[in-house]
Amino acid sequence: MEYRSVGRSGLKVSEIALGAWLTFGGSVEKETARTCIKAALDSGVNFIDTADVYAHGEAERVVGEIIADLGVRRQDLVISSKAFWPMSDDVNDRGLSRKHLMESVAGSLRRLGVDYLDLYFCHRYDPETPVEEVVRTMDDLVHQGKVLYWGTSVWSAAQIESAVGTASSLNAYRPQVEQPQYNMLQRHVEPEILGTCHRHGIGVTVFSPLAQGLLTGKYNEGAPKDSRGARTDWLKDTLTDENVEKVKQLTVLAEELGLEMSQLALAWILRRSEISAVITGASKPEHVLSNVQAAGVRLEPDVLERIEAILGNTPA
Repeated sequence: MEYRSVGRSGLKVSEIALGAWLTFGGSVEKETARTCIKAALDSGVNFIDTADVYAHGEAERVVGEIIADLGVRRQDLVISSKAFWPMSDDVNDRGLSRKHLMESVAGSLRRLGVDYLDLYFCHRYDPETPVEEVVRTMDDLVHQGKVLYWGTSVWSAAQIESAVGTASSLNAYRPQVEQPQYNMLQRHVEPEILGTCHRHGIGVTVFSPLAQGLLTGKYNEGAPKDSRGARTDWLKDTLTDENVEKVKQLTVLAEELGLEMSQLALAWILRRSEISAVITGASKPEHVLSNVQAAGVRLEPDVLERIEAILGNTPA
């Protein structure tokens, strides 16, 4: 496993992280989740990403129970969670208000069975809460020792700039990490967000690096009946004939390099120095063992040129 710093902080995370979105506490049975987490930890993964809204709290609870069962030292892990999305019908049980953030951190700590969170993300920008209120609250949580570093998720470059500027004016802890969606088919972060994060020393941990499985190549011959693309509408905008054709060509390139398609896709993201980690999901330990092999893979300039030619989607 290879490790990278989270921005200009002293915290290091594994290039390949394990995420709990759409898997643990939901579609994946607890024993399978246990084998996935154990496989990840045995492979050198130290970063596990969760959120309160994942399976409505069950993802955090399952991850916490498994970590305790495995007897892993807390200091050997980087555990993250997030808050923003509604957790009940209560009008205050959502957003980034001081009330909701304080209560959400307490709930995540309780479900995970830990005393602190290494990373805590504001899971979307909240137009109804002043940025100063968010920054002051996160600063307080850091001073209380409940959160070590805080960050944003799916914030625009301008919104990140606002948080950084507000924190600086208040002499408060600044956001240290952003978590956007980023993959070969979703490159909107390249023109502004990655540059903004780099300029302010903010790390980037990306979700959906395999485009919900499309970049594994499993949809090359159509959507399998038990696949997410067949069962949900998560891929309705991405699972197009054009994208499938691109993945088919990329799969051939991956085979030439002795890589699996998923490993090529992950290595392509990690080509960017702004990236701290790619957050991968897994419903089987085999997925974990495949993904971790992308750590340390470096793609040569001629390979990157071939990839760009196939993708044809370089942002302006």
